[in-house]
Amino acid sequence: MKGQLRKLITAIFLLQISLLIGVFGFMQVEDYDLMNAFYMAVITISTVGFTEVHELSPNGRLFTSVYILMNLGIFAYVVSVISAYLFEGELRSIFKDFMVDRELNKLKDHVIVCGYGRNGSQACEELLKSGKEFVVIEKDPEIRQSVPSTSGFQFLIADATADSNLKLAGIERASVIIITTPSDAANVFITLTARVLKPDIYIIFRASEKQTEEKLYRAGSNQVIMPDNLGGMFMAQMVTKPVVIEFLDLLTGRGGSDYRLEAIHFENLKSQFRDKTLRQLNIPEVTGCTVIGVKDNIKGLIPSPSSDIFIGVDDTLIVLGSEQQLKKMVAHFTRL
Repeated sequence: MKGQLRKLITAIFLLQISLLIGVFGFMQVEDYDLMNAFYMAVITISTVGFTEVHELSPNGRLFTSVYILMNLGIFAYVVSVISAYLFEGELRSIFKDFMVDRELNKLKDHVIVCGYGRNGSQACEELLKSGKEFVVIEKDPEIRQSVPSTSGFQFLIADATADSNLKLAGIERASVIIITTPSDAANVFITLTARVLKPDIYIIFRASEKQTEEKLYRAGSNQVIMPDNLGGMFMAQMVTKPVVIEFLDLLTGRGGSDYRLEAIHFENLKSQFRDKTLRQLNIPEVTGCTVIGVKDNIKGLIPSPSSDIFIGVDDTLIVLGSEQQLKKMVAHFTRL
């Protein structure tokens, strides 16, 4: 529960308790009926000074004096909390949190990105390009201010190491969690927590130290990525294998390339294109795309597959093509 909401609930609760004490006290001390006792309690709490139902007895004056002193602090607290909600935007903040929670509850098979630093923000950019739904958990509120409100994804200011925050992000319904916070120790803790909350979730971990890689896999990560190592290798290969790197840039769409890689799952194929060989599908002739790999549910990843490869249940096609070619591929072969 949010801190500001807790304050409002506490203020309302104290006001109700005070009102009940006043009603009960005036009924017992002055023998008022319920309506008159309620009236006396309200005018006493609010200190408006309206006329009493009738002149109070000595016991009634004593009770009223104690009741007024008791309510001075309560009334001041209630007024301060309500004023904060009206004039400091707390009510708007709660409404915004409510709307965010409602949007998060709609997400399913989405990605959770923990940490919006250098690696996390790049992962989000790629997820946005692919149209994949995701939510970011970042505990630094200053980072949130640098993200446009029209970013197109949900952004939670929270600590991803807490179970409650991962649940708020919908981890029970998520398919993948990408963990990119600056601390390897925190990342390990998030990994362990995520694996407990959803045992079958796919975990991608950003690590800083090479020697921790094996430990991270034992902690439950499916993939461990070390950006520094990859960056160094990439720079070296730009010298030793420049044409290969140029081709990789083409595959990833870097440098303004119009070419993209796309994964087409068997479940998304139209019924007439299921349980066929690549020769029968004839994808290059129909769309201009090139099938550069197949993820077979038994044999695993098959690069440069032959035309006799059979595409069956749980298989995935990996195709390369321009934006127009891929659109033609999706329109012709899939139900998307």
